[in-house]
Amino acid sequence: MHDPTFKSPAERGFLSRTVSVGGKDMKYVVYVPLTYDPAKPMPTIVFLNGAGECGTDGFRQVYHFGGAIMLSAEKWPFIIVYPQKQDVKTAWEYEDAMVQETLKRTKAEFNVDASRLYLTGLSQGGHGTWTIAAKHPSMFAAIAPVCGWADEDVAKKVAKLPIWTFHGDKDEAVKLESSEDMKKWIEAAGGTCKLTVYPGVGHNSWDNAYRNEDLAGWFLEHKK
Repeated sequence: MHDPTFKSPAERGFLSRTVSVGGKDMKYVVYVPLTYDPAKPMPTIVFLNGAGECGTDGFRQVYHFGGAIMLSAEKWPFIIVYPQKQDVKTAWEYEDAMVQETLKRTKAEFNVDASRLYLTGLSQGGHGTWTIAAKHPSMFAAIAPVCGWADEDVAKKVAKLPIWTFHGDKDEAVKLESSEDMKKWIEAAGGTCKLTVYPGVGHNSWDNAYRNEDLAGWFLEHKK
């Protein structure tokens, strides 16, 4: 017989979830590490996918960053929220309501440390990292756009944030100048922007960023 007072332990791993935004069901994934303790607030990352992972399946968006997690789970002691942008033709800033709702639901289900909330994404999601952080500059403790782009107005809005951005110097899809311009504009606005450039690397700078850098450690250096 079911005991209504019994609460099962929190689930772990890559968990499929659905949220309703504007009357539309949208699937997302929450990664909960094995080290998660429901009694302790846990640092949390929001990850924004690129064009190739857009869709309605609810899991493709996990592929790149999730792969890095699977290879070295011990390096990533975070809850990770993976919203999925459904339409490749839209920009992430127009999906902000969905991003915020997935985060709200994750906070309701798990013990998220709001003072250690981070944002990253690649390509279209790199652009989304810039633009969504600009919409909520006081929300995130640090951001890490990968091969993204934005404009000077966005740069001014995020200038006070700790930022580490990544780009390949042979990127033909999003030119290196996109990240170089953001760094220039942020510094002109009085901020700092760490830019790591990968020589000879094309559009896929995310494998280097997520698998070979100590991005997890860098995130944890920053707290609101």
